[in-house]
Amino acid sequence: MTTTGLNTFDHTVQITNEWLNDITKHLGYGDNQLAYHALRSTLHALRDRIPVHEAIEFGSQLPMLVRGFYYEGWDPNDNPSKERTIDAFLTHVAQDYDYQDDKNLAELARAVFLTINDQVSLGQAAKVRDMLNENLRGLWPEPTVTA
Repeated sequence: MTTTGLNTFDHTVQITNEWLNDITKHLGYGDNQLAYHALRSTLHALRDRIPVHEAIEFGSQLPMLVRGFYYEGWDPNDNPSKERTIDAFLTHVAQDYDYQDDKNLAELARAVFLTINDQVSLGQAAKVRDMLNENLRGLWPEPTVTA
């Protein structure tokens, strides 16, 4: 049974729900609403810290629905951001995190990064992670092949 009547839309909703469920699994708590806000705000902070052509290449690996909010509000002329500290990254996440709770933003971002490791190609996840400075890479566990 389809929800929208369009297989492409139903498929992207299903895949997006898999991403959200993966985030809550990595957190060990939460719901899809929390996971959505964590995913959206972390992706925006990440997107704004990598070169434009790399942000576009990474975006092409995202499910259609996730890709839509990844690009939401993006001005490529302002990128990449010169801010390279974890605090600046988490401040960006906080400014974009439109969910009322007191969650640890570093923990939320880490869950999103683990989900990226799980959901996009190993090479693409590693490539984007490696574009971040060593300080920011501390938030993103190194992608590995799982058996």
